[in-house]
Amino acid sequence: MILDRFRLTDQVAIVTGAGRGIGRAIALAYAEAGADVVVGARSVDQIEETARMVRALGRRALPVRCDVMERADLENLVEATITEFGRIDVLVNNAGGSPPKPALRTSEREFENAFRFNVTTAFLLTRLSVPKMVETAGGGAVVNISSVAGRENAPGIVAYGTAKAALSFMTKELAQDFAPRVRVNAIAVGSIRTEALGTVLTPEIEADMVALTPMARIGEVEDISACALYLASPAASYVTGEIYGVNGGLVGLNMKLPRAFEGA
Repeated sequence: MILDRFRLTDQVAIVTGAGRGIGRAIALAYAEAGADVVVGARSVDQIEETARMVRALGRRALPVRCDVMERADLENLVEATITEFGRIDVLVNNAGGSPPKPALRTSEREFENAFRFNVTTAFLLTRLSVPKMVETAGGGAVVNISSVAGRENAPGIVAYGTAKAALSFMTKELAQDFAPRVRVNAIAVGSIRTEALGTVLTPEIEADMVALTPMARIGEVEDISACALYLASPAASYVTGEIYGVNGGLVGLNMKLPRAFEGA
């Protein structure tokens, strides 16, 4: 049955940033597909809630408080997974982000922090996890959550856009390094209805964003989790080094941000 190829029966997945939004949706999708899930994020209350939801789907869950900016937390995340489940099959590097900010107001520290938060942490956790995947499961899959901002240039997002572009390119590099044992792919997400987007989303801004999106709507977290499930599953066993766009057909950003010398 073709649908059986989308199953993750008895596999073990680590998902960072899984306390809410896209990360939580991916954790729940994997649980529905038969996986046990290690839920990592900084907020204990949020990861406990995601873990409860995973268990309600009949799968095991391990909430692990993890600040991806702390190497010790990443090491503990991997060690806790092996201790609890004895294997790793899937890693989702979802934690990341950086708010829009004009280039001339973006400090050197902010630029470097955006790169570390979105790229270096994903590299380090992948580097820690992949040997365990091969050792305990014979192979596996890594899914990186990138952004349309990393493939389409726009004003106001120099730190975030550059970091996500680097994450996408790193995905391709690691896919070459780890083939054929571990597949590495990424998702270039568009505007997704999350709590983070909700902090800036007004009816007027949403109307503008929808008008600039070919699919004429804001994305939902399930749009991303469906692709993340495909990329982690046997259905994508011949897919590696790809950056899948799940962004409503965007060929540019759908949020208007000012240029450095607007009106000059």
